[in-house]
Amino acid sequence: MLSRPSGVTRRILAGLLAVPVLAGMLAVAPSASAKDLNTIAIGDSVMLGAKSQLRDRGVDVVDAAVSRQAATGPGLLRKRGEKLPEHVVVHLGTNGTYTLKMCKQLVRTAGKQRRVYLVTVKVPRKWERVNNEMLRACDRGFRSDRVVLLDWNAVATKNPAYLYADGVHLRPEGARAFARMIERAVTAPRAPYSDRLAAILRN
Repeated sequence: MLSRPSGVTRRILAGLLAVPVLAGMLAVAPSASAKDLNTIAIGDSVMLGAKSQLRDRGVDVVDAAVSRQAATGPGLLRKRGEKLPEHVVVHLGTNGTYTLKMCKQLVRTAGKQRRVYLVTVKVPRKWERVNNEMLRACDRGFRSDRVVLLDWNAVATKNPAYLYADGVHLRPEGARAFARMIERAVTAPRAPYSDRLAAILRN
């Protein structure tokens, strides 16, 4: 017949049993940074369709509105002033033309201490190609550690099932892909810039 364990023995056994439980909790606990990307995302109804997915992936603020025009971008950033996060994701240009002047003004309004992510548009309208060419030109006009181009147009073109029949707005799987693209871009390690050196003199 087994004797009952002493008080000391019971405490040792309890501690040993707790170890795997604690280890399991540590294995699944998310890192503190997983839910805080220090990021704001500004966009139109396309981004609005991915709002919950972006928030789930750690985007602090999602400021998206139906029919938003690109011209409103600099003002939206200016309104936030010093409260603007380190990472600024912008997806504008779905609802009309987007000029290079507007884009450069937006980047400069964000400030040199912040990184701006310009997202290309996927919209079956005559301004799609023009706006995307402009976004690429805007990207080239700044240091690569200050502006990053995210090619949503390429992703959506390769995956038409991401979009509803209008060829613009996001199905659930498209919203997840859109948010995933942004999270990966913001969290990607980046070496100090080594290209576009001439842009220093202009910006």
